[in-house]
Order: sequence, then structure tokens, then C-alpha cells
Amino acid sequence: MADELAAWVRLTAVPGIGGESQRHLLKAFGLPAAIFAADAAAVRSVIGAELAERLASHDASAGIEAALAWAAEPGNRIVTLADAAYPQALLTTADPPALLYVKGRAELLNHPALAIVGSRNATKQGEANAEAFAASLAAAGLTVVSGLALGIDAAAHRGALAARDGSASTIAVIGTGADRIYPARNAALTRAIAERGCIVSEFPLGMAALPGNFPRRNRLIAGISLGCLVVEAAEKSGSLITARLAAEAGREVFAIPGSIHSPLAKGCHQLIKQGAKLVERAEDILEELNWQSPARSRSDRSVAPDRRKCKASPGEGAAMSVAAEEDNVLLEHLDEVPVSLDALSARSGLTPADLLAMLLSLELEGRVAQLPGGLYQRVNRGQGPN
Repeated sequence: MADELAAWVRLTAVPGIGGESQRHLLKAFGLPAAIFAADAAAVRSVIGAELAERLASHDASAGIEAALAWAAEPGNRIVTLADAAYPQALLTTADPPALLYVKGRAELLNHPALAIVGSRNATKQGEANAEAFAASLAAAGLTVVSGLALGIDAAAHRGALAARDGSASTIAVIGTGADRIYPARNAALTRAIAERGCIVSEFPLGMAALPGNFPRRNRLIAGISLGCLVVEAAEKSGSLITARLAAEAGREVFAIPGSIHSPLAKGCHQLIKQGAKLVERAEDILEELNWQSPARSRSDRSVAPDRRKCKASPGEGAAMSVAAEEDNVLLEHLDEVPVSLDALSARSGLTPADLLAMLLSLELEGRVAQLPGGLYQRVNRGQGPN
């Protein structure tokens, strides 16, 4: 088994032999071990003399030894194209990598997933939106995929990890080696994802954060997901590349609109003009995907139109009673004076992700109003917001 994995690592370690050449070789000879045992003339007929010489002469022993040692550590795994754990969605894309370095819950690679991406220089409201959507989608049973960058990506991962009822589910696709943490400010988040979610990289161990790595990372984010939600993006940004790759792979593309005066809304508006679905709540995405999950009736607070009017089983009734009690507690911290999310979090002791899910549910019930500037106020029955 180790020899077989070593051959896979060796195949991907040769400079100049990229994914296309690797797939040609695999198609011609089968598993990597057969490629390295093949006649030199046969290899030349597939990838040409220059690459065949590189394949035969390149010494990848140090990288192989490091990869095998890394994969032997608890929670680490190298998943190859021949592995049943390989994400099946990637096999439908134009450029699936030959192997993936996986840290954490490898089973998430084949869970239904939704990508959430956006600006590194996000607004506070944009990050709050990303957290709320991620928490709702994770609670509905979808795995949230993003790129572990600052801003919207990090907020999406935080929101998914904050999902209620143990439904936290997130994948971070990174543009460095799986043994590196980048950016350093996301160190704590990276560790949390490794423990409760999954970190994925196609790059060899030790790979630094080179600019060319991130477009390749973006194609994986798009490829393993059912769709891609762009929360905030400038007119020219990596998030739009991810959205384009998602559309080219036949995935759904969603975008949250914003102010016509905001530079970070222009990319989203551009996508909407091009046919992306405008979304205002997680329900819009779930409906477009025709997604049905038992978790939605129990956990997705931002999706349920009015959970108290739904007929429930005895167990669900108890859960809804708890939810109603939580909402009443939150309402005690709200009045007719508008309040920011940060101030409400300080008052109530609840995380922003939990607050956003609860506030959206209460807003749908007409008990809370969201005002410009990300402020919230309580609405008395029969009255609108001030």
C-alpha cells in the first residue's frame, strides 16, 4: 500500500508533468506503478521524449518520504484518483488533480456542498451575511466550501462551524501545502476546521502561497460544490473567477446584491446581470437546488418561514419550544432603539452567527426589522419599524 501511494506521489512530483500529462499516462498504463515500470519508448509515445526523460530521472525520494510520513499522522490522508474517497464531483470537471492532501474529515469530500466566496477586504455586513448563510446551509445538511482567505472565506467557515445541533460541516481548499497555515491570522480557524471539518490541498507539502496557486485552488472550490455563492466581490476579483469556473462546470451561481454605490457589490451585480440567481436568504439557494433535508425542519432557523405554524412530531415540538424560548430571550435585548449586531452580541452573549440566524427567523415573522447600516430593532405587533 505504501509503495502504491509512493508511486502516486512520485508521479505528481515531476516538474513539468502537469495534470493533463498525468491523466494521459494513467489512461495509457493504469496505476502509477505501471507507468514507472513501462518501457521508455512507450512512455515517450504518450508524453514526448523530454517529459519522459524527466519522469525517469527526477529524484522525488525526499518528497515521497515526507508525504508518507505526513499521511501516517492521525487525521491526515492522501486521496488519489483511484481512491473511493476521492470527491466524485471533481471527476466531472476538466482538470481533476491526481491526488489530494486531506486533513480532517475526508468523508466530507463526497457530501453535497455549497461554495461561499467573496472579498478578502469584506465589510462587516458582508462577513455577517457570509456567516449567517453558512450557518443556515450547514444546518440544512450542506457542507460549506471556501478558500480559508481573510474576509468572506473565513466568515463562511466560521458560520459553518457555528451551525447548531452538531451540523457543522466545512471544507477549506487551500493554495499552499497542507502542512502550512496561510494566512497566519487564520491559524486558530485552520485548527478548528482540521478538527471538525476538512482541509484539502492538491499542492505538495511545503508549497508556499504563490500567486499562481490560487486560481487552481478556486477550480477545486467550484468543482466539489453543487453551486457557488458570491457574497461580496469587486469587478475584478478571484471570486468572480471561482464563479466563472463553477458555471463552466455546470454548477449553479448565486450572488447577494448590495448598494449600487459599493465597489464590493459591483462584482455581484455583474454576475446577476450574467444570469446568476439573486439571493436574499438561504432559502433561495435551497429552493434553487431543490434541496430537501430533515435537518431543515429542525435546525435551519433562517429557512423556516414560520416554524410555529408547522405541524410537528413530539420530538420536533420540543425542539421548537426551545427555539421559541431562545427567540423570546433575544427579544428581551431588543427594543425600538436600533442596535448593531456587535452591541447585541455583547448584550446577549450569543455569537454573531447564532444571532443572525435567530434575527432572520424573527424578521420573517415580523417581530424584528433590519435597518440600513446593519442595525436591528424590535417591532411591536401591528407596527412597522421606525
